Amino acid sequence: LCAIVHYLVRGQLGWFGLTMACLVPGYAAQLLSILWFRADGHAPGCCVLALHLLQLGLWKRYWDVLRAAAKAGGGAGELLAQLGDVCVLRLLEALLQTLPHLLLQTYVVVAVDPAGFIPGVSAGLSLLSLAWALVSYSHFTFLMKPGHLSPPAAVILCLLLWRTGMLGTRVLALVLFARLYSFWVFAVAGVHWLLMSFWLGAQQTDIVTQPCRWRLFNCLLGAVYIFCYINVRPGPSRTRVAVFYAVSTWKCLCSTWM
Repeated sequence: LCAIVHYLVRGQLGWFGLTMACLVPGYAAQLLSILWFRADGHAPGCCVLALHLLQLGLWKRYWDVLRAAAKAGGGAGELLAQLGDVCVLRLLEALLQTLPHLLLQTYVVVAVDPAGFIPGVSAGLSLLSLAWALVSYSHFTFLMKPGHLSPPAAVILCLLLWRTGMLGTRVLALVLFARLYSFWVFAVAGVHWLLMSFWLGAQQTDIVTQPCRWRLFNCLLGAVYIFCYINVRPGPSRTRVAVFYAVSTWKCLCSTWM
């Protein structure tokens, strides 16, 4: 909101419009949250709908998780189900809304206004928000494994530092490449996206069973893999992570050569 007001006050209508446009994809997570409320048998009232319209629906879900955790009779299964819903929705919102905003504000700071305080702070907070969404999702998948307890704070901190460093370097590399070579960045990112999408298809992930939705899921996740790795299959992921970083290193070498 501060970035939007900043561009509007300074008369930078182009950056103002692009920043506003970054808010639109976030409504996909809000719509999915409403649909999940209905699927769980909780018809959302006017207040809940208003919160989702203001993009505060996930705050409502976080509040529900805190209430479920505070209740003496709340079962662990119900709490984990609510926590899983909000972690997946938060990750979706971060990838659809926070990531484009991070790319935009980083480009403004690097190429347009290096001394811009508001865009810089906005980019930093967006990076931290995206990294925390990924860590929260990883934390939830860890809790879902049989016999696993909540990891200690040191593990969470290491995951946060890893995600922040990985995302920060990738975003900065893409922004610097875009500044030097303009639209060629789409060619590099497009090749990376195609490779990751075909690779996901070769893994035969069973998260989505219908063929059309399965292809769409692989295409969307392939675009996410340009920036970060998300494990979507059970079992050891050492080999998949090695392939992911090998392709990413190849992309960086190609970018440097160009």
